[in-house]
Amino acid sequence: MTVRSILERKGHNVVSVQPDASLIEAVAVLAMHRIGALVICDDKKAIKGILSERDIVRAVAEEGAQALDREVSEFMTSKVHVCHENHTVNEVMETMTVNRFRHLPVERDGRLHGIISIGDVVKKRMEEVEREAEDIKAYITTG
Repeated sequence: MTVRSILERKGHNVVSVQPDASLIEAVAVLAMHRIGALVICDDKKAIKGILSERDIVRAVAEEGAQALDREVSEFMTSKVHVCHENHTVNEVMETMTVNRFRHLPVERDGRLHGIISIGDVVKKRMEEVEREAEDIKAYITTG
């Protein structure tokens, strides 16, 4: 199973903002869409960073409410780990676990192509395990 199979089910739509958006604008977008991270992209959908709820909490804790008026580019993670459609679910799960990521942008041809969450990955892996168990049961009962 690959990232492609996850995106085929969930789609390629990703909520993003530009680097010059204010932190308060980003907070509003996160709340409106009920999501935990935003991919920061330029006009051509090139990935410039990622901003998570943790980044926002850290910014407000360190700088107070005035951080909310500053640009997301000041608080985003700019060295973004990405994956591609051909990565396996196990590869992505390992990357997310080792690096403690809950969201991983999917890149194609240097542009944002989708995003997967740890929930997407766990759900897909559980489906695989359940299917394998059913296959084993069928094999045992018919053999």
